[in-house]
Amino acid sequence: MSTPPQAWNARRGSPLRGSLRVPGDKSVSHRAIMLGALAEGTTHVTGFLEGEDTRATARVFEQLGVRIETPSANERIVHGVGLHGLTGSTGPLDCGNAGTGMRLLAGVLAGQAFDSLLVGDESLSKRPMRRVIEPLERMGAVIASEPGGLPPLRIEGARTLRGVEYTLPVASAQVKSALLLAGLYAQGETVVREPHPTRDYTERMLAAFGWPIEYASGFARLQGGHRLQARTVSVPADFSSAAFFLVAASIVPGSELRLEAVGMNPRRTGLLTALRWMGADIREENVSEAGGEPVADLVVRHAQLRGIEIGGELVPDMIDEFPALFVAAACAEGATVIRDAAELRVKESDRIAAMAAGMRALGIEVEEHPDGATIVPGRLTGGAIDSRGDHRIAMSFSVAAQCASADVRIHDIANVATSFPGFEVLARGIGMQVGVEAEN
Repeated sequence: MSTPPQAWNARRGSPLRGSLRVPGDKSVSHRAIMLGALAEGTTHVTGFLEGEDTRATARVFEQLGVRIETPSANERIVHGVGLHGLTGSTGPLDCGNAGTGMRLLAGVLAGQAFDSLLVGDESLSKRPMRRVIEPLERMGAVIASEPGGLPPLRIEGARTLRGVEYTLPVASAQVKSALLLAGLYAQGETVVREPHPTRDYTERMLAAFGWPIEYASGFARLQGGHRLQARTVSVPADFSSAAFFLVAASIVPGSELRLEAVGMNPRRTGLLTALRWMGADIREENVSEAGGEPVADLVVRHAQLRGIEIGGELVPDMIDEFPALFVAAACAEGATVIRDAAELRVKESDRIAAMAAGMRALGIEVEEHPDGATIVPGRLTGGAIDSRGDHRIAMSFSVAAQCASADVRIHDIANVATSFPGFEVLARGIGMQVGVEAEN
């Protein structure tokens, strides 16, 4: 029997207090499985995110002949097969809801000797893949898709890849990473340039696994023909998951939270910069390093926020955190204007439209722009929210409900498990009022 659809009912709670560690970074978890599979030797991953997206990536590599053990929750032992040790699958490779998984896998599979079929769920099947297909085809890959560059992706094997020098028309860590992973198999040199710097998880981890790579802000270069060597990877806590609690503690009066061992990759923490511009009280403690990534405890206290204008180079560094920023903006003094964020319209949902509709349902005035929105703060009321199957939309409105005057019911929450399993349990543990209920 299938599980009946579920919703969240969220409402104003007490001040948020305590310490918590959010799940492991999703981006690092994906890459640890991938590079561990392609490495020589055994890679031990701790802090692995037990989400549907990352598990889907692990299952794909198991289909491709990689043995992956799970000694305990949040732990994986990946028995690498080397760069050329993957074996073809007779069935489709299901990425679930993971856009990161599909785009990075396209780069890996473009260099294999066998054909592959990458598929995804209904949401992923609507997400554009043309911008990763086109540069991979320049390298010699042959990839067929549905009209408009949509999944499934049919990738032909036994193609000779050649290194290219490519400037991304739109900054994207996923597209950059796909090209670098294809570059491992390519003849010659692969160079990727970006109009704005994006997250450098792939570059950092390739270097940690022993692949010679040169990278700097907005630039990466590598040669094919080397080897990856297994290593231990300690996955830091996910900044995108911490973002919801950073906003919640900032807007709920009397709150003080400690978020432990959060990944502080400078290409990921744009929201931290934005919140500080808005007047947030957030300090960093216990600064260290884990898995090649900078980490720190974040201590956040309630503060009166003010509206700001956001655009330009900060946008790629906080692209996944804009739903949470909408909530912060709704509780600030003065309007917040978001520009240069058209990428939000092609995420798991059209996040500009979804957040604007949800905010209006709770009494907040929002004007949409093609590449952003203007949010005019006001009194948050209760109401019903359609999350459109988007995990970040659902979690953001559970945060907004903590300052609402009446209950907020959030529909279509199943995909929260893709990136943040157990969110509501952690949230209740620090004082948020959010509970699971059956849909009517």
